[in-house]
Amino acid sequence: MAGAWLGSWAWDGVVPELRAAGHGVHALTLSGLAEKQGVQAGQQTHVQDIVGEVERLDLRDVVLVGHSYSGIPVGQAAERIGDRLAHVVFVDSNVPEDGGSFLSAWPGGRSMVEASMAANGGFWAPLTEADCHGQGLTEEQIGRLVGGATPHPGATLSEAAVLARPLGGLPATYIKCLLDGAEPTDDVADLLKSEHWRLVEMDTGHWPMFSQPRELARILLRCAGAS
Repeated sequence: MAGAWLGSWAWDGVVPELRAAGHGVHALTLSGLAEKQGVQAGQQTHVQDIVGEVERLDLRDVVLVGHSYSGIPVGQAAERIGDRLAHVVFVDSNVPEDGGSFLSAWPGGRSMVEASMAANGGFWAPLTEADCHGQGLTEEQIGRLVGGATPHPGATLSEAAVLARPLGGLPATYIKCLLDGAEPTDDVADLLKSEHWRLVEMDTGHWPMFSQPRELARILLRCAGAS
């Protein structure tokens, strides 16, 4: 699952590499985004989007992948699909904390996001070209990213996550994109102390599915192989 403002289309550069290696791939657009604009969505809607897709397709040995915001619903879904889960990959993402939200975990950005939501009917306005500078993207890649972005449902950002067990117990890989900060956030650093978690670094920015899709695919394939 791609992060804020994005749909399944954001993985178009990654999916063919995974399928060529023989894996089934199910890129999913979360409710209220891209081709699902107009669908009412809170954060738990997004969790159910993921769980429902896994159950509908009767998937097993699942490697869930969440980028940016989507790490929050993906982390919850990973817990809820039980023994269907093989591995979860967080791509430069937020991680859920029981009772916490995307906004509560980002105090420095909360006022900015809330102002955007207030000015845009409860939606976080799509990213701009300026947001993408310094992230290892070409002008063409920035054009694709910004051109496809859609307003993000604000309720998904303020609703609290629900976890029954500590996230550190899940088999997980965290991919840190170094142009977006050299070190993981404190909550991720704590999770990486778990024997079940490992860290992989990419020398690129926050949107590696655009800037380095083949390298990202190779990392995901290694994660699948390790599960």
